[in-house]
Amino acid sequence: MKALVERFEYCNSEVYYPFTEALGYSMKIGFILFDYFPYGGLQRDCLKTAEVCANRGHQVTIFTRTWKGKPSAKVTVKLFGRRGVSNISRNRHFFKQLAKELPLHSLDGIVGFNRVPNLDVYFAADPCYEERVSSLKPFWYRWMPRYHHFKHLEQMVFERGAKPEILLLTDHEIPLYQKHYQTEIERFHLLPPGIPQWIFSEKEQTQTRQRVLEEQNWKGEDKLLLFVGSDFKRKGLDRIIRGLAALPTTALQHCRLAVIGDDSPGAFARLASSLGIQHSIHFLGGRDDVKDFFLSADLLLHPARSEAAGMVLLEALVAGLPVLTTKVCGYASHIQRAQAGKALDIPFTQADFDHQLETILKEEKKRKEWHQNALNYAAREDLYSCHEKAVDIIEKVVSKKINQTD
Repeated sequence: MKALVERFEYCNSEVYYPFTEALGYSMKIGFILFDYFPYGGLQRDCLKTAEVCANRGHQVTIFTRTWKGKPSAKVTVKLFGRRGVSNISRNRHFFKQLAKELPLHSLDGIVGFNRVPNLDVYFAADPCYEERVSSLKPFWYRWMPRYHHFKHLEQMVFERGAKPEILLLTDHEIPLYQKHYQTEIERFHLLPPGIPQWIFSEKEQTQTRQRVLEEQNWKGEDKLLLFVGSDFKRKGLDRIIRGLAALPTTALQHCRLAVIGDDSPGAFARLASSLGIQHSIHFLGGRDDVKDFFLSADLLLHPARSEAAGMVLLEALVAGLPVLTTKVCGYASHIQRAQAGKALDIPFTQADFDHQLETILKEEKKRKEWHQNALNYAAREDLYSCHEKAVDIIEKVVSKKINQTD
């Protein structure tokens, strides 16, 4: 693994020329995404990368089924709608629409943020599907149509001899793809993270916390725990709820869990109620002011079951927010290198999480140390240039394709 990591140094040392000037015209690039909503990490990566392309003079169209949130002023969005009663039927309908529509746009290159046919570049934000099935699903799952559908889509991208160049956020998944598909090592391109760089003073952070607590009618002495994610089950919200229920009554009385994300609270609210802790958990939905909660919280909880990267872990670092997560997350390595929290071993055990949560809440001195370590790490590391480096590679791939067809 050490040799593999050394092979995939970030793209900082490479210098790419301005392609719009070198070619004499701007590229026409299509971005493909199943659905856009403003609170998903993959969706934000897609839009930010598309806007960087547009800023460099390229003509960018995002082809998607649905779009929630504000439209982009920099890129064109082509909507197809969602049709079908299942994920498989909706996907197949989308692929048929793409097959008819894409040739009409005379695109120079196609970039996918989901696994779809005929890509030039794939932005691999999701974990390896075949590995998840192998490690998490029962043997009979491989008989299901769903398995064959998603296995085929992944295979089209990663099998040996396939065309797409692959952009990754961490090297965590590379051995897994090679294990299942023998993917050529040279097709992988490791990107640095790409989060906003937040600049704030200690006074501003204190004022933000006071305002958030007042707006939510929470007490100043309460410990604010934060969960951020739009896939509650996969990102371990049930594990957090059980961990809170295991806390001593005196500790639980002074805890508030803010749940921010675009997902249904149903089963999780019922779990909290069955454990008698519903008054300590607050489902706040997807929010545009999530930064204020990062600056206000005492601890980010992210005990994910599966997470190729985990942008929220880096946002916590930038905010100086200590983290309790799992080593399954690709970006958990940043938390460990920064010494800004705790990454739990795999396999996950609820008892371990419960113990670590109780211990961290007791250790105020340790949390202050992690806070400063996080800020120091965010100041010295490149956590910000993902989308610029992604466009560097997209330009290089599409330019090579254009030259080969001339």
